[in-house]
Amino acid sequence: MPTKSRHASENRATIFSFHNITIWSHFSTSILSDFKGCYSKTLSFSHIELVKLILMDSGFIIEHLLRSCCEGDLLKPWLYNDISSDLLLLENQLPFFVIEKIYSISLTVPNTMIHSFLKLTIAYFQCFNKPKLGFDNNDISIMHFNDLIRIFHLKHPIESRPSREQIDEQIIHLPSATELLEAGVRFKVNTKSECLHDLRFSGGVLEIPQLTVQDGTEILFRNMVALEQCHYPYQSYIIDYHFILDYLINTSTDVDILVRSNILQNWLGDSDSVAILFNGLGENITNSNISSHFSILCKELNAYCRNPWHRLKAALRRDYCNTPWHTAASIAGIFLLVLTIIQRVCSVLQVCGCSSLDVAGPTRSSHDPTVISEPRFEEGYG
Repeated sequence: MPTKSRHASENRATIFSFHNITIWSHFSTSILSDFKGCYSKTLSFSHIELVKLILMDSGFIIEHLLRSCCEGDLLKPWLYNDISSDLLLLENQLPFFVIEKIYSISLTVPNTMIHSFLKLTIAYFQCFNKPKLGFDNNDISIMHFNDLIRIFHLKHPIESRPSREQIDEQIIHLPSATELLEAGVRFKVNTKSECLHDLRFSGGVLEIPQLTVQDGTEILFRNMVALEQCHYPYQSYIIDYHFILDYLINTSTDVDILVRSNILQNWLGDSDSVAILFNGLGENITNSNISSHFSILCKELNAYCRNPWHRLKAALRRDYCNTPWHTAASIAGIFLLVLTIIQRVCSVLQVCGCSSLDVAGPTRSSHDPTVISEPRFEEGYG
């Protein structure tokens, strides 16, 4: 047996020993009141059923994470994807402290091959951890897996996140990507940050972090939005991000603009499906405040679009300079137009000069012999 698999098997044997299962049972009984407090509705389970539910779900999750991270993916791909998707659903969440405690009390034998449950969880969901958050200082408190996924998409620590303010009339409407493009706004992918909040607008350029849209994107965002509606109504940063994208994307044309800018990676293939996805996420969502960063961004974009000079420059660039050949042709046309104007001006000046000479007629000198001088008579003569 390979060394890695052997250690993983020994770890699981240690965790799932009869002695540890007994400890699990006692622990589950002791935290029932705290466990029930994590749910908004009263759980319709008896005491024994609830303990059994905690043990079975926790044991399954620990076993699945250990197999996936220590032994590699031993499941069929479709089954692995189904389990991963189910672990993201808000209605399937177990309190993190319950699983973490059951995992830690099971490690009765010191073993350097086993990481903490938080590290194990981060490794399992590493595809969402684009900022590479490690939480080495244990500066994190999470409710469950879905909460951790949300943290991966935001700035950490919490103090680095922007403040909140009430939504006012200046940001009720934001132009779509097509309208922004027509107003002269250019789109660029923000490669310096993986945080969804790092949208920047400067010098007519709107920078947005890249987002991959695939089959699981809708499930991911719907559950993060539902989490914020329930637990973070005044810190709804994911809803803010969706608020911006919902305005930017109205049709498939808007999607194509963002795809060409490499802001969206469309793995769905159909641009209409992406537009429907983002337009549908906002249904029945309430958001009474917004990030101050997004508020300022909306106001700057609206002010930029109201400037007619920006729209004129964009139209000239789009109609006459959208390709190198159009640019060269436009420059040549302007050059010929200037030469034509200069030629016309010179012709007009020449004609005007000739006309003035004809009107004035020839001038004759007083010494010309053909000119007869009138006689002058002296005063007092004869």
